[in-house]
Amino acid sequence: MTLTQLEYIVALDTYRHFVQASDKCFVTQPTLSMQIQKLEEELGVKIFDRTKQPVIPTEVGASIIAQARIILREASMIKQIISDQKDSISGELRIGIIPTLAPYVLPPLYKYVREKYSQINLIIKEAITEEVIDELKNNRLDCGIVVTPLGDSSIKEEVLFYEELFVYVSKKNSLVDKKYVLPSEIDPSKLWLLEEGHCFRSQILNLCELRKRSDFHFKYETGNIETLKRMVDKSDGITILPELAVLEFSPSQRKLVKRLREPTPAREVSLVTHRDYLKSRLIETLKDGILEIIPPEMRKLNNKKVVEID
Repeated sequence: MTLTQLEYIVALDTYRHFVQASDKCFVTQPTLSMQIQKLEEELGVKIFDRTKQPVIPTEVGASIIAQARIILREASMIKQIISDQKDSISGELRIGIIPTLAPYVLPPLYKYVREKYSQINLIIKEAITEEVIDELKNNRLDCGIVVTPLGDSSIKEEVLFYEELFVYVSKKNSLVDKKYVLPSEIDPSKLWLLEEGHCFRSQILNLCELRKRSDFHFKYETGNIETLKRMVDKSDGITILPELAVLEFSPSQRKLVKRLREPTPAREVSLVTHRDYLKSRLIETLKDGILEIIPPEMRKLNNKKVVEID
């Protein structure tokens, strides 16, 4: 049994396709298949059921793969110890980030890293929170940028900043002349939300107590914040937007942004890692970069009320 063979079975489990797994391991498909077969012969069990498409692990294979991930993670720690002792900061960092943060965090973060740490190779995956956490647990990501708290003992959370939530209204909406808005004043039939699966959607449902209101029918749904804004602009609708999105607005658009009554609601944004995470120096560098590009006033809670996820 070799570490290379363990890497191959983990890759095949990840991609569930021999060609894709071999490409990711930089070997030919016959080489990967042969090494996996040798491992199965050595162990005397079938790790994968090749009769299924896509290929899936057998029951015992799933347990072997889970242990292989642990072994590979521990083996990587030796390389990380050496890397952390070097003066230069370099290497690959795989980051997961939720869609409601990605458009506003990634462009300045990419610029920051390219200018100050050109030897860091960032690999970014945009995904909803559940997918980011799953990728962390399966060692397919090194860290994530998500909204917390998560309530998962296997995940370490380090708060980065607090992002205030604002109301954005159409020029045709009845709330357009108000300076502050109460959640109870929001008409559910005119509220545009992200589709199911986005944590930001859950926050808005909680904030406006819409789960308790029988007149809310989840009628309007879309996939991203920019679409929400455009739909509001073209209707007499309303939506809730995070602070980083609002900061990019033009002066005319800001006139359509309303604050919610105090205590001002905000969401907690954190850098999350698996409890056995590696690449601590790279992750610390990433954290410093995020704090560098975020407005200073967002790094403190002040009087903001954090809206927790269901």
